[in-house]
Amino acid sequence: MQNRPFSKKIYEEMQQIIPGGVNSPVRSCQAMSQLPIIVASGSGDQVVDVDGHSYIDYCGSWGALIHGHAHPQIVQAVQKQIALGSSFGMSTAIEGELAQQIVGLVSSIEKIRFVSSGTEATMSAARLARGFTQRDLIIKFNGNYHGHADFFLIQAGSGALNLPSASSAGIPSDFVKHTLSLPYNDVAVCRAVLSDPQLAPKIAAVILEPISGNMGVVPATHEFLKTLRAETQKIGALLILDEVITGFRVGLGGAQALYGIKPDLTCFGKIIGGGFPAAAFGGRKDVMDRLAPLGTVYQAGTLSGNPAAMAGGLQALKLLQVPGFYEELERKADVITKPVAAALKEKKIAACVQQKGSMFTIFFGRHEVNNLVDAQNLDPELFARFFRFLFAQGIYIPPAQHEAWFISSAHQRKNLEKTRDLILKFVQEL
Repeated sequence: MQNRPFSKKIYEEMQQIIPGGVNSPVRSCQAMSQLPIIVASGSGDQVVDVDGHSYIDYCGSWGALIHGHAHPQIVQAVQKQIALGSSFGMSTAIEGELAQQIVGLVSSIEKIRFVSSGTEATMSAARLARGFTQRDLIIKFNGNYHGHADFFLIQAGSGALNLPSASSAGIPSDFVKHTLSLPYNDVAVCRAVLSDPQLAPKIAAVILEPISGNMGVVPATHEFLKTLRAETQKIGALLILDEVITGFRVGLGGAQALYGIKPDLTCFGKIIGGGFPAAAFGGRKDVMDRLAPLGTVYQAGTLSGNPAAMAGGLQALKLLQVPGFYEELERKADVITKPVAAALKEKKIAACVQQKGSMFTIFFGRHEVNNLVDAQNLDPELFARFFRFLFAQGIYIPPAQHEAWFISSAHQRKNLEKTRDLILKFVQEL
């Protein structure tokens, strides 16, 4: 076990003034039974903690850093903007530049509005859907996480899975009575609910992660997504795709391009900020024009469209458009995933690798994960052992089995191979 005295000291001091010592629960590494990492710096595919230990990073700010840490061109673009002013609370031209990039790359987006977090994006999209349809009911899916707005914390994924009921205290029942959570990837149940004559006229929108990244990487089936698109159109409800993780991660057009689905609204985050706090929601012009100041659905934010975040995001999106970028990213992921999947199969271990492009999860305890029920029947103790084993060898993965690992363009072949070999060693010793 590495000696980390400065990490221990800082974490203990933060526990006195910050609840749990962290500003987002999963960072505590509580379920991993170890001291959390306290980062001092990051460069390329590695982070360095306050004790000087380096780690190959597969968290990548939860998928945001598709170009790795402190990419020189992104740093330069942001520094240039900060020198001109970091925040104005007024409009800037760069907001329009980034908006134009996204509208040009994602075919379903006609208009877009920027916010500062994924939670804001999904919360605002739900409000807009309710205002547009004049209906109240939102349908989500078990194990999908759409941020921590009150009405979404029902059968939620991500860090909420560590709570007793995958929800949260402090949410009045009246706040969630207009949210219905259904089984993910269950076509029959969804079709029955969406065609129910009592429920259908009340449904404002259906929201989902097309590729779940918050109960681990669990892709929707093509039939499931196509059913949702067809059924929502029949009843006049909106289809909202939460692409906060998958947007610009699995391809320039997002997961919706891979599936050939055109949603009414899409939520973005992570990558569009280039490592800075930025998110957005966008879609059909007639829906988006219901937002104030044009319409009666209110949404606002002092830091929405923050110029420093816009500069980082604009540069990040430009870098993604280099020919072959996504193919190379997936090849890098395959260095780890293909040999590990083969080893698990050969040893007949109850475990699996699930991958979509440059995001993947290694699940311990099941041969396949298709929904929340599967994701809740894993082997958390074995995963915690796995996490600690890799951490001690200088490899940092998300400290939760219900999260995705992310590959960046900065990941070096030698570090991918080191990671692969250590995972194979762990598997062989099981």
